[in-house]
Amino acid sequence: MFNTTHRAQGWSDTPLTKAGIEVAQQLGRGLSDVNFISVYSSDSGRARQTARIILESKGDDININEMEGLRETCFGLFEGDLDPNMWDPAAQHLGYPSSKELMDDFAKGNIPLEKMMNAIAAVEQSGEAEDYQTVKKRMQTSLKTIAESAKAQGGGNVLVVSHGMAIMAMVQDMLDKPITTPLGNASVTKIHFTDDGKFIVESFGDMSYIEKGKNLAK
Repeated sequence: MFNTTHRAQGWSDTPLTKAGIEVAQQLGRGLSDVNFISVYSSDSGRARQTARIILESKGDDININEMEGLRETCFGLFEGDLDPNMWDPAAQHLGYPSSKELMDDFAKGNIPLEKMMNAIAAVEQSGEAEDYQTVKKRMQTSLKTIAESAKAQGGGNVLVVSHGMAIMAMVQDMLDKPITTPLGNASVTKIHFTDDGKFIVESFGDMSYIEKGKNLAK
């Protein structure tokens, strides 16, 4: 809901909108032929709701494991505030007139995600906002825990429902080029955990499963 009103939503939480529910249903149908040995989500209500809708839409009845480490970035005092009230000060901290110029440069690959996230943390007054390294570390630690658990079960597909900026921070240094656009809602990022303990990103921000789910509903 905060997303539709253009407000910062990290650790703060609102329910999925009608459109959010619909896209989660489409994703679930699109994943209907994928078998998951386990399912994880952040402990945010909107992530739990998304995971539950995905499973219901694909006809699965699997327990959802909640992990605090999969939360979205914490924006501190900016939580629930209008997006420009967070992004404009961050942009100015980096030398841009406003967030528009910052986002334009991000889209061109001229400024990394790390600097943008660190700028938010720098201008947030309480010190509670998370910087890039903090988010990256807890997300990668959570991913490693999930992967090791799956490996101990003999391997298999695991569904992990997290949040856009946190996912981008987790995978940026696994990619061979900078991220230049936010992740789409309910997009799929596929990560392979190798036998020697490394992560390989096989796809990033894939919307094809949603399109497949739309077609199956026709």
